[in-house]
Amino acid sequence: MEIENIAELRLLVECARGGSLTAAARVLQITPAAASAMLKKLEARLGARLVERSTRALRLTAAGEQLRDYAQRVLELLEEGVSLLGEGHAAAGRAGAAAAAAPQLRGRIRVSASSDLTRRVLLPLLDEFLELHPGVELQLHVGDSLLDLVRDQVDLALRYGELADSGLVARKLWEGRRLLVASPAYLQRHGRPRQPQDLAGHDCIRFRIGNRLEQDWRFWRRGALQAPPVQVRVQGRRLADDGGIAHQWLLEGHGLSYKSELDVQGSLASGALVEVMPDWVGARMPLHALLPSQRFLPQRVRALVEHLAQGLQGLQAAGSGRSRGARAK
Repeated sequence: MEIENIAELRLLVECARGGSLTAAARVLQITPAAASAMLKKLEARLGARLVERSTRALRLTAAGEQLRDYAQRVLELLEEGVSLLGEGHAAAGRAGAAAAAAPQLRGRIRVSASSDLTRRVLLPLLDEFLELHPGVELQLHVGDSLLDLVRDQVDLALRYGELADSGLVARKLWEGRRLLVASPAYLQRHGRPRQPQDLAGHDCIRFRIGNRLEQDWRFWRRGALQAPPVQVRVQGRRLADDGGIAHQWLLEGHGLSYKSELDVQGSLASGALVEVMPDWVGARMPLHALLPSQRFLPQRVRALVEHLAQGLQGLQAAGSGRSRGARAK
């Protein structure tokens, strides 16, 4: 089984995008009859039905969606390669320093990340990247729901936590833990818990990630990370499915919360939040860059992952210095 030409891939992608053979034929500048014949030939050769037709619309089958996902990435890689090749030839024909300039990255990058991470950490790094590469277009999906990278056509997802076994490609960008944090105003009104068991008397801001409610908080003594954790089930009057809202409630003094160290690093540095039990740390919360494939990875996506890795390394170093200084006081 094989694909005979690029037009077949384009046809499948445009069928999915436009919802009809007529719309796909219009984009490809062929007749609807020619588009229908091409699609039937492709299905016969692959031995699989790729679309379901009705009188009003066309939709992809599961096999069609799977092939469409790969086809779209292949077409994007091809477009990027042609663009880089053309710009490389143009640069080689120019004299002086311009001849040595690297080809411009071009194309769309679809990124998915949680709300608090995006607003507190990623936006400046993404702005820097777009400034460096004016030919790149960014589509940013912000939310704490977990997208399917292939089905939802995501090029790069940034996710916290230990990873389940999957066919996705992962690169660790940050190594950190959850911390118990609160505003100085909250602690002044309600007192400071000294150990995990003290949380029973406090208003704890909880949040939901996907279908999982984060209400069992685990803690380890900093000097005994190999020991079993102390786990407490917390209660509180505020619960959200958006980490950014939980962060805002923290800043407004409505309770304590169990947040990723990276998300609250800026608020800790400014003094808007404080680490409540510095002798205790929460669960590991590494940040990974998840990619749907290493083989079909556009250069622009590789470049963005490298840019984020470098930026987060700097934040990691700054955060480590702040943590050592805070514990020394």
